[in-house]
Order: sequence, then structure tokens, then C-alpha cells
Amino acid sequence: MLARRAKSTSLLLILLAGALGILSSTQTWLAVGRADGGEALDVAGNAALPVLAPLSLTALAVGAALALVGPVLRRVFAAIAVLVGGLLLVLTARILLQHPLDAVAPALTKATGLAGDPALTALVDGITVTAWPWVALVAWVLLLFGGAWALLTAGRWRSGGRRYRTAPAPHDGPVDAVESWDELSRGTDPTR
Repeated sequence: MLARRAKSTSLLLILLAGALGILSSTQTWLAVGRADGGEALDVAGNAALPVLAPLSLTALAVGAALALVGPVLRRVFAAIAVLVGGLLLVLTARILLQHPLDAVAPALTKATGLAGDPALTALVDGITVTAWPWVALVAWVLLLFGGAWALLTAGRWRSGGRRYRTAPAPHDGPVDAVESWDELSRGTDPTR
């Protein structure tokens, strides 16, 4: 019973984290105030953190794979979930705490045509963080916990797909074609 709960808890946390990551990648993470009097610029999660969507998809794929693979690969995929969660946690925390210029630079360059740190620094009046990076940060904590829980309990999970395995058929009849013909000559059916 504990193994079933451990498996479902791990899978739920990993899949939920991946789904929240995908959702947050399309939402506004940062609002950039402009010193030139231009309209504030909204920066989506996938623009602020380009690896957000691919690594969120990785989390979803890991969650799906964990449900299907055997004990050895479970540990491998659980370790991948922990690594992805840790990487995304660090990258998201950097955006939340530092408001780095490189998170908004591509969007600013696209909107204004200006490039380079000195020009963009002069253009930025302030960077405001929305709630979506916080949601993503919670998702990465869930991903870390789900991956770690899977890593600790993977050996106790039941293997999937047992009901689809077939036992080898007993082999009483002939083994090769010559023996099959001999069985037919004697009047017995070699397929039985």
C-alpha cells in the first residue's frame, strides 16, 4: 500500500510541476518600466528563461516514463527529475532575486531595436516581478520533492505491465521442421 502511494505521489508531483512549468512559460513573468517614456514591456516566462518550456516538457516526459519503466530506469529518471528541478529552481530564483538584465534584454531589443548592456541599462527604469515566477518556483520545489521521493522509493514500486506478459508455452511437440513432418506422418498434430 505504501509503495502504491509513493508511486502515485511521486508521479503526481512531477507531472503537476511539469504542467505548471509549461503554463507559466506562456505567462508574464516580468514587467519592464522604460526610462524613455515608452509603454511598459511585458516579458513572458519563456523569454525570461529560455530553458523553461523544454525543461518543463522534460519533467512531463520523466513523469510519464517513471510510470512505465522498471526499477533501474526508475532511479535514472528520478535522478533526472531531481537535476531538472534543481536547475530550474536556481535559474528561477536568480530571476526573482536579482532581476537580471539578461532576462529582459531580448524582449527589449526586439521592442526598441537597441542592443548591448549599456544601452539597455539606460533604457530600463525598473523591473517588476509578477506572481508567475513564484508559481514556477513552487513547481520546482514539487519537482524536486517528487523526484527525490521517487528516487527513495523506486525499488518498492510494483512493475507495470505484468498482466500483459505471457508465460512461455510448454514445449512437448517437435522442435524443428523435420520432426514436425514426422509427427504429421504418424498422424499427430505437432501444433498441439
